[in-house]
Amino acid sequence: MFEYKRIALAVSLVLMTSACSEAPKENATTAAETTQTAAAETTAQDTQQTESEKANALFEDIFMQGVMRSPMFQSYLGIKQDQDKWDDISEERAQEDLALQKENLAKVMAIDESKLNEQTRISWMLMKQQLEQEIEDFKWRHHNYPVNQMFGMHSSVASLLINQHGISDVDDAEDYIARLNGLTGLFDQLGENLRLRAEKGIIAPKFVYPYVISDSKNIITGAPFDDGEASALWADFTKKVDNLDIDDSQYNELMSAAEAAMLQSVKPAFENLIAVVEEIEEQATTKDGAWKLPDGEAFYNNALKRTTTTDLTADEIHEIGLSEVARIHDEMRVIMEKVGYEGTLQEFFVYMRNNEDFIYPSTPEGRKRYMDEATAFIDSMRGRLDELFLTKPKADMIVKAVEPFREKSAGKAFYQQPSMDGTRPGIYYANLYDMAAMPTYQMEALAYHEGIPGHHMQIAIQQELEGIPSFRKFGRYTAYSEGWGLYTEFLPKEYGFYEDPYSDFGRLAMELWRAVRLVVDTGIHDKKWTREEGIDFYVTNTPNAKSDAVKMVERHIVMPSQATAYKIGMNKILELREKAKAELGDKFDIREFHDVVLENGPVPLNILEQFVNEYIQEKKNA
Repeated sequence: MFEYKRIALAVSLVLMTSACSEAPKENATTAAETTQTAAAETTAQDTQQTESEKANALFEDIFMQGVMRSPMFQSYLGIKQDQDKWDDISEERAQEDLALQKENLAKVMAIDESKLNEQTRISWMLMKQQLEQEIEDFKWRHHNYPVNQMFGMHSSVASLLINQHGISDVDDAEDYIARLNGLTGLFDQLGENLRLRAEKGIIAPKFVYPYVISDSKNIITGAPFDDGEASALWADFTKKVDNLDIDDSQYNELMSAAEAAMLQSVKPAFENLIAVVEEIEEQATTKDGAWKLPDGEAFYNNALKRTTTTDLTADEIHEIGLSEVARIHDEMRVIMEKVGYEGTLQEFFVYMRNNEDFIYPSTPEGRKRYMDEATAFIDSMRGRLDELFLTKPKADMIVKAVEPFREKSAGKAFYQQPSMDGTRPGIYYANLYDMAAMPTYQMEALAYHEGIPGHHMQIAIQQELEGIPSFRKFGRYTAYSEGWGLYTEFLPKEYGFYEDPYSDFGRLAMELWRAVRLVVDTGIHDKKWTREEGIDFYVTNTPNAKSDAVKMVERHIVMPSQATAYKIGMNKILELREKAKAELGDKFDIREFHDVVLENGPVPLNILEQFVNEYIQEKKNA
């Protein structure tokens, strides 16, 4: 969108030069002055470009510095340089990172912002803000739960090995084995981090620990740890090495080394971690909100600002949530009448929640049917992308069930980005552990959100952008990214999708779920609601299964503020779209608007508003 201004400037310079060459002699002085002005502007442009190149080189250095300090992030990006190592998660490393952030901020501040082109000025502003916030938030670095039912090193190491650590040759296999052996040191650091937080009174509520212990035990259950079927890691390593073209002696050597690593390193690492978790579990209480943490109110208010990229207070977000819940309830009553249901909305919720017609059986056949139909929804939307987007991702996307070792505790659905080079596709993960929590009437909206036109369009396009630094290609602003995901649940409705009224009810149910999040997140962390009060609010106000409500409230508790991003982000995108429509009238093009939103990567919502305002003005001028 910023190309128009640069092109316009270049064209104006050409026109000025042409006019000078054709001017009569009596205007020679004016023509010479004009030429000198043009030359001066060209020189200024050259200087500007030089400073911009300098800035972008710095941004790339800072980004790659972070990448090369994180072997795990390298694997997510498809870089193999340190794939025999894990991250250093020690307190010493955290202090080193802080020192580097301060050094990098000084370098960024030394850039002359006035000499930057417009796109680089945005990058400068985002990098400056990012570093300032990382430095400012260092005091909150322990205000989290490093292992919980949603995420943590205990489960992410196995997930990374299975999903990101490919084995295409013997070196890759040996790196995999080195990582297995490296778990002992990594988990020692993790145990120290957990104890440090416990000393500060930062202890996850009691409900968290059985999940963590169960997930950890699952990873060391099965061969070669016991006589059962192959464990997740053993099955993964075996499958990958079986595909190598190597002789028997190499094969046997690799399998023997992997087995030894699992028995001598992986098993004791997890057993020691479980012991630490059980030790801390004894100190845990049933208090749930961030208010219980040291300076908890200040921490939560800061978290809301970071998550929403706004200055909305907890009270304001709570009220927005209550208002949105009421609006969506009214829209649901219209659908309820359309399908001929007689009764209250809450009774309709119970009907939808318990109707077996909307739940596929918990069998291989039922799960396969769900996967096939979710894929079909995405494929159907894929065929309509030309109507909605000018820019489309090159990377492919697939649908996959969450792996058994983590399906009990993992979220309902999520998206995993493609590799940096696009050779590994994006993945929409559907969690089919509890089929009652995946009703078919919500399947369509869920597929659009996690897949196409949702996260895959946004994240894959982001990674493939040209002309912006890598930190913007791989960065995240939750309100932007999840706001886009929720917006793209609604978008297909305007183009003839959700033909089944129950599916349209499912779309509203998904939006309602995000509106309730605003109420419950602020309720738990600001208004001191209990876990049970949060669950009751979900069950009373949504048609989702109670198991959904339990998981969601438990997610709120271990990830303060995160769930507020979706509805705040969606509301802003819709607000900006309606503004563009109102001001541009017939000139409005939905494809161009989506380009404006996506072509610069994730940004804070106030910066997104600036982009849209500039697009509107440029379109009017054009």
